Amino acid sequence: MRVTEGGFDLGIATDGDGDRFAVIDGDGHYVPPNLILALVADYLADSRGWTQGLGRTVATTHLLDAIASARGMSLVETPVGFKYLGELLAAEKIYLGAEESAGLSVVGHVPEKDGILADLLVLEMVASRQKTLTELREDLFRRVGALYSRRVDHRLDAGGMESLRARLAGDPPEKLDGHAVAKVDDTDGLKLILDDGSWMLVRPSGTEPMVRQYVEARSETQLARLVEAGRRFVQG
Repeated sequence: MRVTEGGFDLGIATDGDGDRFAVIDGDGHYVPPNLILALVADYLADSRGWTQGLGRTVATTHLLDAIASARGMSLVETPVGFKYLGELLAAEKIYLGAEESAGLSVVGHVPEKDGILADLLVLEMVASRQKTLTELREDLFRRVGALYSRRVDHRLDAGGMESLRARLAGDPPEKLDGHAVAKVDDTDGLKLILDDGSWMLVRPSGTEPMVRQYVEARSETQLARLVEAGRRFVQG
């Protein structure tokens, strides 16, 4: 890989139309978008002095909630789709809009996700703070708590989709992986927030026989368990 062979601190990329970002750390590991979104949000609060608050979709990391809480800022949750965040940015109600599928923009910029902007902000953050992405993550986790996230896509046939939709419309489970369900969020799909702050969102696609499962947990071990618990729920 060019990053490790060249001894670079990180590598950046965008998708074909430049609206989504991708980041590789100095060890050659892909850095999840959720972590990049949180690190950049935290950096911009310091470097720009922005206090308008943060916006994220229902499927995006709660690290942003923790950052907002620690800094005394507001946090706005929206359905999936950057258009909702764009409206908030245009109205200057938030300083950063974040979507877990590698979408980011900031106040004063275009109210649409911009992968080039995101990559440039990552470069600025690493250069300004003189720390690796791993060091920045560890620093953030020390201050606001650790959260690890993952998305898993499940393909179901017509019968499986019909069965899942019926379960989603019924009574949600009271426990998941031994933790009580503290809150149910039906903003976009079914999101179960557990008593320790971990959560799972199950969201059927509206255009294909696909179900997206989003999970966030306090440890990588718990994350793996919640992914499996979610798989059993999705597949019935």
